[in-house]
Amino acid sequence: MRRTYRVTQPNKVRARRIDGGRKERRTMANINVVNLGGKKVGEFELADEVFAGEINDGLLWESIKHYRAALRQGTASTKSRNQVSGAGKKLWKQKGTGRARVGSIRTPLWRGGGTVHGPKPRSYEYAFPQKKLMGALRSAIAAKIADGKFTVVDSFEVPEAKTKLFRNALNTLEAGKTTLLVESSRKLGEKLYLGSRNLAGVELVLSSEVHPYDLLRYEHAVFSKDAIEALQETLKKFVSKRSKTTAERSNAAQKEVA
Repeated sequence: MRRTYRVTQPNKVRARRIDGGRKERRTMANINVVNLGGKKVGEFELADEVFAGEINDGLLWESIKHYRAALRQGTASTKSRNQVSGAGKKLWKQKGTGRARVGSIRTPLWRGGGTVHGPKPRSYEYAFPQKKLMGALRSAIAAKIADGKFTVVDSFEVPEAKTKLFRNALNTLEAGKTTLLVESSRKLGEKLYLGSRNLAGVELVLSSEVHPYDLLRYEHAVFSKDAIEALQETLKKFVSKRSKTTAERSNAAQKEVA
């Protein structure tokens, strides 16, 4: 008997079988583009082959683990028996005293002696495939969209580089307590940088530098239209041929039904 269940995401359009049958993909609707005043000024089409796949929690965990490992200072250090202070002279003769034999006061068996196999300064960073990183980034954005914590604005342009202007804009957009601002490197201006740097709980990053860790760390993500366009084009380069074919078939089927 085949069982079905529905994934609790607002843009999932069909039930998905879990008995090994053919999976049904969800289709991504257009997302509204608003200005800093919260008024709709247009729409942005999300590519199905990029954001319509399943959210890969395991890949997100791997990317976060890799990012946090690279943040570690790796300065922990202990002294071995040849580095601790103390003479190397034998404390007493080998036999005849009734005590346990000992060769040096720096032995790891004694208090104040050296440490065996202790940590040494090193880097905890390791290589992480770029395709896996792009897959995790796709899942992170898709999760934000599914949770309703993703906003696209037409521009971050303001009359002055005032923190109050950006604070009012984020309040109007209902961005929450912590917000990630993502702007394209071609559109990054001095007013945006100066006006947002003193906002508590707000971080500004470039679309070419945004990481899944940033998206999961902050409650709400606000992308400029140019930033999401550039990022979507980058993610398209790492989409598998199977995902592209499935998305094309899904789009063709929807057109036939329509």
